[in-house]
Amino acid sequence: QVQLVESGGGLVQPGGSLRLSCQASGFSLAPYAIGWLRQAPGKEREAVSCIDSGDGEVYYVDSVKGRFTISRDNAANTVYLQMNNLKPEDTAVYYCVADSRYDYLVATLGTGAMQPWGRGTPVTVSS
Repeated sequence: QVQLVESGGGLVQPGGSLRLSCQASGFSLAPYAIGWLRQAPGKEREAVSCIDSGDGEVYYVDSVKGRFTISRDNAANTVYLQMNNLKPEDTAVYYCVADSRYDYLVATLGTGAMQPWGRGTPVTVSS
């Protein structure tokens, strides 16, 4: 079964850190660009970050630049999102998606054109 499974979310205090994982099963992540998006309760879906398949080109939405780092381990068939200095406004369910076209993924990640593959992992930042 082809799927992406997100994990690593949880409850953390402001200023804390979490590392999210996006693991593929049933296919190899290596040829694909991978993106993370998030959706907070009552809010629109938002693109967070993308990583290309080859040269590792990355994209971050302005609100997470300098705090989040996306990386990939093709041997482990997993993409990670290291989230540092978390803020309450980072609270959301985080999803990962895959597409063979990096530029298309960056352009569509926060739109309805790119649907989450899995159930997501919830992140709550609260004191």
